[in-house]
Amino acid sequence: MQRGTPVIIRIMNSNSPDTIVCHCFGYTRQNIMEEARRDGTSAILKRITRSKLAGECRCHETHPEKR
Repeated sequence: MQRGTPVIIRIMNSNSPDTIVCHCFGYTRQNIMEEARRDGTSAILKRITRSKLAGECRCHETHPEKR
């Protein structure tokens, strides 16, 4: 991806803590909630975005819909 390229991250429509937010890195809603409770905020979205921009995303391999 080039700098300035928008990164779209979809959150699945589920309230379950086990819902996977990022198939590439295995983050769940629970991970976000735990990090936010522990640190007062969650940096998971920033880590996902940074990894996608660095070309480390493997959605086409790991996402059930290959997206």
